[in-house]
Amino acid sequence: MESCCGASKSVTSNVVCPLSKTKGKQVKLITLEGLLNANALAQLESDKTYYFCSEQECNVVYFNEEQQVFIKNDLKVPVFQKDLKEDVLACYCFNWTRARIREEIKQTGKSEAVHEISMHIKANRCGCEVNNPQGSCCLGNVSSFIKQVEKLY
Repeated sequence: MESCCGASKSVTSNVVCPLSKTKGKQVKLITLEGLLNANALAQLESDKTYYFCSEQECNVVYFNEEQQVFIKNDLKVPVFQKDLKEDVLACYCFNWTRARIREEIKQTGKSEAVHEISMHIKANRCGCEVNNPQGSCCLGNVSSFIKQVEKLY
């Protein structure tokens, strides 16, 4: 079994979100199956390919080529790219929120989030395909947020 944060990378497609016109990143069905609420899950078409819209201002999270969309309210969890609240997870597997990262940097001058998450990945403990709405590894999100916060301290 390959690590979800290893060789498997999210692929940006030429398929665009019907609302924002942002190119989507293909996600596996297991991501939607794990994160859609019951009402939305009942609308999922298992024979279709779905894409993730990362555009912050767009309400669409997932879409397919037939213009079917799932919006933020259709998910069980807030989406990091679309919700800027401090309590939103940056790492859905190991509970790293913006607030936790910010507080660690404020207290120690740095964050161990990337190191800790990387250790879990090496031990094959991550479940990004199931836990993370983008359906792929969170390390890029976590690293970017750490750099953004470090500039402030």
